[in-house]
Amino acid sequence: MKKIQQITPELSLFEYNEIPVLEINHPKVKAKVALQGAHLFSWQPKHTDQDVFWLSEIEPFKLGSAIRGGVPICYPWFGSLGEPFHGTARIRLWEFNQYEITKDKVFLRFDLKSENGQGLDAQMAMELGDTCTLTLTHQGSGQANPALHSYFNIADISQVELHGLPTTVFNHLTHQQESVSSPRLIAENVDEMYSVENAVTTIVDKGYQRQIEVQHINSTEVVVWNPWHKQTSNMTDTGYKTMVCAETARIHTSLNQGQMIQAKISVKSN
Repeated sequence: MKKIQQITPELSLFEYNEIPVLEINHPKVKAKVALQGAHLFSWQPKHTDQDVFWLSEIEPFKLGSAIRGGVPICYPWFGSLGEPFHGTARIRLWEFNQYEITKDKVFLRFDLKSENGQGLDAQMAMELGDTCTLTLTHQGSGQANPALHSYFNIADISQVELHGLPTTVFNHLTHQQESVSSPRLIAENVDEMYSVENAVTTIVDKGYQRQIEVQHINSTEVVVWNPWHKQTSNMTDTGYKTMVCAETARIHTSLNQGQMIQAKISVKSN
């Protein structure tokens, strides 16, 4: 890790192996954003003892390789709707173009320029303080089916409950609709897509004695994922025990130019 630039007293630019990373050190919050993917991979408000986001302990930060953890931006498509898997935005460099610092929070904006150099494909705006608001705006021509692929840091997956999800889910592992419990408990490999009936998912983390609330705004699906024992790149064999994904997505209903999806995240102690 090497410091490249001190932008303000609160904002510093570092190089993590091959990837430039913006570090935020503010009286209310600490955070880290990789310029590859406009990828927030650490957010810790002052009132919390643990980072809210999970990051693989073996993440190599290699240019052109997606970062395992935090909030990868799946854009302009999610999953196998195109090539590469989960789109190109998470492995492209975004431009850091705007910031505003107040006594309570830090505002950041990142732009993804079109590959042909004509205009923008997308913008990501972040408001980081006691809460975290992530707003992805589709600026390109055509339609997009994005997701904010959020990895949340938990003490122990066996002590976690997910509240606010429907009891019917599409299981990507079996390729069929299934009934599941509410609250949702996870004890195996899960790759599930829920229709947004309740726009709030609450992760009750008994190990860390806290609740993480995710508001899914202008979202049509919530994706829940944990690979369990399945071999996954850039993750240790036991990494699944301390993470769960609850993703804000627009998979079956596309975004048109100028439309956005937004995740608002807050955390409180039990």
